[in-house]
Amino acid sequence: MNEILKFDNVKYFYQTKDDEICALDNISFNVNEEEFVSIVGPSGCGKTTILSLIAGLLKPSSGEVILDGSNKIDTKKIGYMFQRDMLFEWRSVWKNITLGLELQKGNRDEKLAFAEELLKKYSLYNFKNKKPRSLSGGMRQRVALIRTLVLEPKLLLLDEPFSALDFQTRLNLCDDVYEIIKSEKKTAILVTHDISEAISMSDKIIVLSSRPAHVKDEIKLDLKGTTPLKKREDSSFSGYFEKIWRELTNEEKSENG
Repeated sequence: MNEILKFDNVKYFYQTKDDEICALDNISFNVNEEEFVSIVGPSGCGKTTILSLIAGLLKPSSGEVILDGSNKIDTKKIGYMFQRDMLFEWRSVWKNITLGLELQKGNRDEKLAFAEELLKKYSLYNFKNKKPRSLSGGMRQRVALIRTLVLEPKLLLLDEPFSALDFQTRLNLCDDVYEIIKSEKKTAILVTHDISEAISMSDKIIVLSSRPAHVKDEIKLDLKGTTPLKKREDSSFSGYFEKIWRELTNEEKSENG
């Protein structure tokens, strides 16, 4: 498969009032088309900083972030799904989903037809004219994902999009989001604190060290099951979990001295 994203020895420093702090130290990894990659690591290690660099919100202090063959980030190729669904309560589901299209010039008919097709495909068409407040938390996040997909990004960035939900809703939504991303043949990067979530959804997991973060391990997964929930039943699941848990726990111990 073709490579869509490459981090090449990326360092990132940020300034405080008194000092310059190294947040990322020579981060290197790549992501292929249609791959689902999760990034895990200790709190504050720079996971969201990596997403901000991919999205072009920050620039590397050194090294390169190469998206779709270019080190000049084209933000139109990026879709961002946040912890909160960011839906506007005064707009209908349809008006929320097509908000990005309203800001685009030219013929939007094809994309509007695509938006309608996605609503039908993922069981939201009957809620087209409803306001977000009438939807469950899981449905709201599905609407947020469809709003992103309508703009046809090459790469989806998922910044802990399930963390505000209760456990059962979270499990169901993982299945929904995974199905949508795989069905639409999208490439995705998920940042999460939940090891089980990362294992169940990913083709590959990047494990970061504590700050300044470097890539401590890159784990390719091979689990049976067509959904994240089914993958949790695979006999290899616990082995992957223990490996990542051990690496993160050892990282915390070394950090605390």
